[in-house]
Amino acid sequence: MPRNFCRLRLLGLNLLIALLACGSSYAARTSRTSESSGSLTTVVIDAGHGGHDRGGIPGQRIAEKDMTLDVAQRLRNVLAASGYRVVMSRDSDVFVSLPTRVAIANSYRNAIFVCIHFNATQRSGAGGIETYFYSRDSLQLASAIHSYVAGGAPSSNRGVRRRGFYVLRKTNIPAVLVECGFLTNPTEAAYAGSASYRQKLAEEIAAGVRGRNIVGSASYVDQTKVAKSEHRRSKRSQKKGARKKKSSSKPAGSEARSGSIDRES
Repeated sequence: MPRNFCRLRLLGLNLLIALLACGSSYAARTSRTSESSGSLTTVVIDAGHGGHDRGGIPGQRIAEKDMTLDVAQRLRNVLAASGYRVVMSRDSDVFVSLPTRVAIANSYRNAIFVCIHFNATQRSGAGGIETYFYSRDSLQLASAIHSYVAGGAPSSNRGVRRRGFYVLRKTNIPAVLVECGFLTNPTEAAYAGSASYRQKLAEEIAAGVRGRNIVGSASYVDQTKVAKSEHRRSKRSQKKGARKKKSSSKPAGSEARSGSIDRES
């Protein structure tokens, strides 16, 4: 009887050790997953432009609004498959004002805001990928997304930049704006015209979202002072030619990127 009792105690002890080992392994995996995803539950995806606002510059052949929506929808699918809750500022070809886009983003907690754009300029040779942020707590997210997108694209790397675009300045959650290439550059326009390339853009942005707590903060170019200077010059110009401006101006809030569309600097 004592021998059987000892055997039972030994068996129970071994079982307890095995359970503790499994529990420790599970806790470690859970900890790593939690560290990677943080407390993030929602990603607000903002497809630039839409409706009467084609985006880009006058005479541009490819409508930016179509490219941004396609990438945004692909990004939604990738993130949803990874378990994220995804909110779209627009999911069809409709115009959404900048304040409305910001209001959508600010209505969610434990969330991030990812704005999708393509660039444009009068100089067809300009090209590359660039990512913008404004608040300091958005730098790491911008760095991670830019690292993946620029690293996976055949275009040049124009770096991470800080600038006070409306949708970045007014949001209360980490927010970035990704410029996925120049639609006025023939080579990059051809890339954007490929469904497989747009899918790759979506997957790289999603990888940046997932890896935002892993990739370190990048160095960046601070363009906030440049933007303020451009804004002052623009206001002076508007006062001088108010009548001419009034007849040719765009609808208010139609451009998500403040100041000049030219990104050649």
